[in-house]
Amino acid sequence: WVGILALYTVHKGQFNCPGGGLLHSYLLVLLVLLASIICALSALVYISMQGTISNPGPRKSLPKLLYTRLLLYLPEFIWAVVGAVWVSDSSVHCEKTVINVIIGTVIASWVIIIFTIIGVVIVFDPLGGKKTFYLTDSVNRNLESSQSGQLLYNVKNTATRVWEKRIRLLCCCIVQDDDHRVAFTSIAELFRTYFSDTDLVPSDIAAGLTLLHQEQDKMESCPKEPEEVLCHSPSSLVTDDLDIELENAAHYMLFAAAAYGWPYYIYTNPFTALCKLNGDCCGNRPTDSDITGSDHHNFHFGSILKITGLQYRDFIHISFHNKIYEIPFFVALDHKKEAIVVAVRGTLSFEDILTDLSADCEDLTLEDVLENGFVHKGITQAANYIYRKLINDGILNQAFTIAPEYKLVIVGHSLGGGTASILAIMLRNSFPTLRCYAFSPPGGLLSKSLADYTKHFIVSVIVGKDLVARLSMPNMEDLKRRIVRIVANCNRPKYQILLRGCWYEVFGGDPDNFPTELDGRNQDALTQPLLAEESLMVQHSPSYNALEDESHLNSPPQYPHLYLPGKIIHIVEESSSRRLCSSDIKYTARWSHETVFSSILISPKMITDHMPDVVLKALNSLSQEHGSCISCQ
Repeated sequence: WVGILALYTVHKGQFNCPGGGLLHSYLLVLLVLLASIICALSALVYISMQGTISNPGPRKSLPKLLYTRLLLYLPEFIWAVVGAVWVSDSSVHCEKTVINVIIGTVIASWVIIIFTIIGVVIVFDPLGGKKTFYLTDSVNRNLESSQSGQLLYNVKNTATRVWEKRIRLLCCCIVQDDDHRVAFTSIAELFRTYFSDTDLVPSDIAAGLTLLHQEQDKMESCPKEPEEVLCHSPSSLVTDDLDIELENAAHYMLFAAAAYGWPYYIYTNPFTALCKLNGDCCGNRPTDSDITGSDHHNFHFGSILKITGLQYRDFIHISFHNKIYEIPFFVALDHKKEAIVVAVRGTLSFEDILTDLSADCEDLTLEDVLENGFVHKGITQAANYIYRKLINDGILNQAFTIAPEYKLVIVGHSLGGGTASILAIMLRNSFPTLRCYAFSPPGGLLSKSLADYTKHFIVSVIVGKDLVARLSMPNMEDLKRRIVRIVANCNRPKYQILLRGCWYEVFGGDPDNFPTELDGRNQDALTQPLLAEESLMVQHSPSYNALEDESHLNSPPQYPHLYLPGKIIHIVEESSSRRLCSSDIKYTARWSHETVFSSILISPKMITDHMPDVVLKALNSLSQEHGSCISCQ
């Protein structure tokens, strides 16, 4: 509006030309329209800032203002069309400068309109008020008639279809077959069940996460109880075992990282990777029988050679084939450790994300394995695919024919770590000496019985506050419950929470002590939901029922608890330099228990702690520290 006003003021004496009156009228009306829109938006912003998240009373006039803005959209659109027609009219003979000014204003008008449409499409919830009718099967409510039962059924179906359309839109760039359609429906059902019971918008969730982070930091700054410190003091035998496993993990993490191919190599060597790959890859092209899937310019294979330091003859099989439930992997001979290594790639494509999100539980039943139980459906199907390739195609037979005295080691990071773990369970009977190293595997992977069974041959490595290692449906339900509680009971406006939270995340400082309705309530009262919380819960969800029991171990019945595989090494950042240019970080490692990861921790590093280069750096740091200690002794 300011730009158009300035242009109008500068050129207002240059409209005395054929057709100039029309263009003059266009600018004047456009200025009035934009001024009206700015007033409506300013009123929207002001009213939105009133009250708190759970107290919408001061914002009751917001719908009227919103519809006023939407009504202004119609004349805005019509006037943009009129402006485009007038500018393109051949009967207009004004100065080129004036025509260019009008063209610029028409383009600006269309840009505003397009962004408005995009904003409405992103924010608009097609379910609308239907959410209030939605009830889960766990809620005991008598439906008075078949009509209300049909309404419930229709609302559930509508919600599932809405999520399915969103997922299809996000995955529009990939070829979709029957497996994709089944996965879309399964994931849509999962999202519908998870999001249907709350009345939270994205900014509410952002406010909740920043409040949880500050609350968590306040808890961590409190001194620990003596018993809590003592319980982590390991014996010398356990320490020796940990040092050995850390050295092995640091070695095998190279294979897990190499499975990502050229994206990981370029990410870790941004300035030199392309030159090295262009210079070396073309001369080492493997034959077609050694490799499946596409590897343009041999970049994937060249990167694997660079990262692992192996020779081409050390590779038995390499697969870059990637579909939903079918992920890349390679089999290689590791002469240093005398092992046949199966390395499984982690999440790197839309297909991999769909595999991750197919988080339904299914039974894993194996012969001669008493500890059958629940597993992650999508990851189990990916493990089944690799199992068939290794056994039915004779890949492992070929490897053991070449090196019969070698042991079998399966490794992977993230999705690859979860797939490697389940694959190890499937191969355990055939290869009793098998070992598996799962780096940052998904938390919701195995039932308790299977997790205990895998402690004999699987080692999981988790760094810091890694989000993925804590991801499971019960943990997500617990996070939703915590967000609803802390957001609903905060007595500050949302904009203050978000501004203070942004400052805290960027610049640090002391956690804010926002006053809440929880202050001054006795412990018994804290177990009961507040009215503010009820206003944000559309219905009594499984997570809402869990308010009566604060323990994370009591999960909703339709979400059985799944755990990390094997014995768990937890690596924690002990100290780091405050200098911006320094990367001096000291790590400590200890054996941990799966219940430690039964709650999602909010931190700026919850994503970066999951990255393969961070895991490899932490393991190398610990391995080098152990090596220097031995040399000193």
